[in-house]
Amino acid sequence: MELSYILNELGEDRELYYNAVAPPILQTSNFASKTVDDMRRMLLNEAESYLYTRGNNPTVTMFEKKMAALEGAEHAIAFGSGIAAVSAAVLSQLKAGDHVVCIEKPYGWTNVLMNRFLPRFGVEVTMVDGTDTENYRKAMRPNTRLLYLESPNSFTFEQQDIAAVAALAKAHACSTIIDNSFASPLNQNPLLMGVDLVVHSCTKYIGGHSDTMGGVICGSRDLINKIFEREFMTLGAILSPHDAWLLLRGLRTLPVRMERVAETTRKVIAWIEKQEQVEKIYYPFHPSNPQYELAKKQLRNNTGQFTIALKTNDIGKVENFCNSLQHFLMAASWGGHESLIYPAAAYYDKSSNYKGKLDFNLVRFYIGLEDADYLIKDIEQALKQL
Repeated sequence: MELSYILNELGEDRELYYNAVAPPILQTSNFASKTVDDMRRMLLNEAESYLYTRGNNPTVTMFEKKMAALEGAEHAIAFGSGIAAVSAAVLSQLKAGDHVVCIEKPYGWTNVLMNRFLPRFGVEVTMVDGTDTENYRKAMRPNTRLLYLESPNSFTFEQQDIAAVAALAKAHACSTIIDNSFASPLNQNPLLMGVDLVVHSCTKYIGGHSDTMGGVICGSRDLINKIFEREFMTLGAILSPHDAWLLLRGLRTLPVRMERVAETTRKVIAWIEKQEQVEKIYYPFHPSNPQYELAKKQLRNNTGQFTIALKTNDIGKVENFCNSLQHFLMAASWGGHESLIYPAAAYYDKSSNYKGKLDFNLVRFYIGLEDADYLIKDIEQALKQL
């Protein structure tokens, strides 16, 4: 299936809505039935019916069809946020008494799910360095039911050998789930490497405009329908029709945005790596990355995220650098039109007491759609604060 067809035509039955070029926002809470028998059929198969927007909605369905196709999946199901998708996917594979092996340093709220939430319900979790597949194997137990991946992760960008972890899971009758938000479906397709379920925070690259939240799970029709019937319908973390419409709008420009971001990021990093105030660059496609060859194997292109370690032991200087940037917003997330920074120093108090697992001299960058020279000049003047 060609990318242009997926983004511009798949799922869009324009003759049903007056041949409008843009899809409609079907802002309705429920759908009427003509007969009792019609309603009976929908109740018996709500996963494939339009009965109630808390289940299915045509605008949301368009988005789900496109995301499934982009990931090479049979089916997809959309949620109101990325962590809602992660949580539903994880819960769908577990019961009390089960064990999970998860990468260390996952997305913050995934970490909360694994280490605070799941143990309350009798699920044990072991966190491992996922850069070595052997660590997954060593951590597995007879009751291990899930291996969780996030490749690359979202601050220092460690990767897992996705195919190797998926093969290990299958050999031990375990499920695999991966957060693929960093790469986007354009740059990495874990289902094709053997993973069972792929999750995305659509708030990031998919939306692309920093104006909506969303999440999605992609996988086999059987797994997705089971999630629909249990976790999705029970917990109710749905994507609204309007937000689905915004995400459809974001998908239209996804390829051109991703290419622009990738090109500008390469130019900015080429300049940064020459600056003596920068001690280290964390970036999958940097030759200094010990997983550089794995990045070239698994990822089709770079994205806009990288992290630098500033050459200083003074948290005040780190703060001065961050506060001096004029064209980078200090904010969470990534994937929009604007460039961002996220300083690890924010996890520390003024006395530099440790509040996280990241060194305070780390600053994560996201490169947006601005010109490279414009951003480089800004970083240059801020580095003078060191």
